Amino acid sequence: MTKTRVYQSVWDAIETDPVIRENHKLRSSLMLALIRHIKGQKLTQVEAARLLGVTQPRISNLIHGKIDLFGLDLLVKMAAAAGLQVTMRIKKAA
Repeated sequence: MTKTRVYQSVWDAIETDPVIRENHKLRSSLMLALIRHIKGQKLTQVEAARLLGVTQPRISNLIHGKIDLFGLDLLVKMAAAAGLQVTMRIKKAA
């Protein structure tokens, strides 16, 4: 009989390095928020690029989830440009 393991996040399941895992969690949360904003505002990629201060290919990479092409600094800058407030919660690891 195989035991099923449940993870809180996909990153918990696939990344063993805790530093990389937490960084990916933060980046993916920011990316998802930006994608929701772009889609919610019904922006084209060109319009989103102009608003967020990046190029259209960067928006395409964002929408296609290319997480390794984005650092936290850029994602926070893009979120602020979109009028989003970024907050952070820190708690003791389980």
